[in-house]
Amino acid sequence: MNPKKPRSVGASSPLNGFGKQDAELKRKRKVAEITQALNATPVDVAALRRMAISEGGLLTDEIRCQVWPRLLNVPVSSIPGEPEPVERENNKDYNQVLLDVQRSLRRFPPGMPDEQREGLQEELIDIILRVLHKNPQLHYYQGYHDIVVTFLLVLGERLATALVEKLSTHHLRDFMDPTMDNTKHILNYLMPIIERVNPEVYDFMQEAEVGTIFALSWLITWFGHVLSDFRHVVRLYDFFLACHPLMPIYFAAVIVLYREEEVLDCECDMASLHHLLSQIPQDLPYETLISRAGDLFVQFPPSELAREAVQQRSQQTASSTFKDFELASAQQRPDTVLRRRRQEQQQPSLDGQTGALVAVQPTARRFVRLAVMGLTVALGAAALAVVNSALEWAPKLDLQFFP
Repeated sequence: MNPKKPRSVGASSPLNGFGKQDAELKRKRKVAEITQALNATPVDVAALRRMAISEGGLLTDEIRCQVWPRLLNVPVSSIPGEPEPVERENNKDYNQVLLDVQRSLRRFPPGMPDEQREGLQEELIDIILRVLHKNPQLHYYQGYHDIVVTFLLVLGERLATALVEKLSTHHLRDFMDPTMDNTKHILNYLMPIIERVNPEVYDFMQEAEVGTIFALSWLITWFGHVLSDFRHVVRLYDFFLACHPLMPIYFAAVIVLYREEEVLDCECDMASLHHLLSQIPQDLPYETLISRAGDLFVQFPPSELAREAVQQRSQQTASSTFKDFELASAQQRPDTVLRRRRQEQQQPSLDGQTGALVAVQPTARRFVRLAVMGLTVALGAAALAVVNSALEWAPKLDLQFFP
């Protein structure tokens, strides 16, 4: 017997920088605004996107159960009451999925009873196999289960199955191609963002030839594999679900930029810098970084960055089906062990500010613009229709690059 989902695992997202009373008032106001948007006829999806982006995100798992389906345009009323049974015995992906799920113990809340966790792991396997069986064009990759388990813990098996299927055929489709080519294309947007904001960090990373593979597990798991606090994971999922599918790359860039001093203090070789960057600090200022990622997206939209990359393939990515999105990204070479070391260490910055980023003061207007940009920066004339009919993109990956 599989236990139902624990309703408290996602917990509430904290609101930063306010006293308890102010925070509670702001929280109540936001809950009221979300409720109003949900009760509108038709549902005000644009307002829900703004709420998901703005400070604190969607606050609770109960709210996420109502809003996440709207952000993905999944009609809850059309979801079957009981998920379809899953055939495991002859499923080509079963053994790998089982192995990955068995290694996912840390993705479940500490202290959860073994029986409850084991039941959820069985549901996790079923969701993955069910989605893959219904969509044979999709290919399982290691890390996919890190995304699926987040939806399972927040939504439960029935709702998670429907949303993961939609996510897999849209936002994640590039990761579920038979090859890694499309994911490498997406990773190639990381360095142009860093170059625009902080040329010194960009030059240092280029000299170290560190590449972008350090960010691979961030991208393909939406940071679920590398963050230990589930509250931070679901806060990022609120943000990513409300925005353009390339937003995880912008968030990866602001993490690197935030760690400017650490990067410049590191020995300038691939092995050292890769080790540093692949270890994400757990005490990041998430709300600040989310705001900055949004600002950078507005200032340097994908269509602008795409012109700086070299087009290697004509195959499209999921994001490229947005109008005005000029896909031209270079296929990254695999990282190699570098022997060349920097002769003189650059002096660390003395201004005391870690990772100074280009930032626009957050305002209500900014959140409106970001939510709209998330829908329209590459949609052109189709944008207004997409607000109420959800995002429809195309294409696809597969990988085995992290434990």
